[in-house]
Amino acid sequence: MRAQSTLKTHAALFDSMSQALGLDLEEEAITGRLAFDEISEAVLRCSRCAHPLQCAARLAQPGEGLSEAPDYCRNRDLLNYLKEGSV
Repeated sequence: MRAQSTLKTHAALFDSMSQALGLDLEEEAITGRLAFDEISEAVLRCSRCAHPLQCAARLAQPGEGLSEAPDYCRNRDLLNYLKEGSV
């Protein structure tokens, strides 16, 4: 059960980080810019991050979102790619 809980936590963090960057993962998948397998891989990368508490705290701060993913984000390149394509 711990592994399932960890995956759920990191799926939520990845989704929240995407939203904070102004991205809609569902829309990215529907348009074909992001394959469903890539979402699964992104969640697994996130689950291997050393900074989930720092990430959650950053995402919990009120504000207008983020301009880019933090340096420590294991999905930074993917998120930046998606963000560049959504401009």
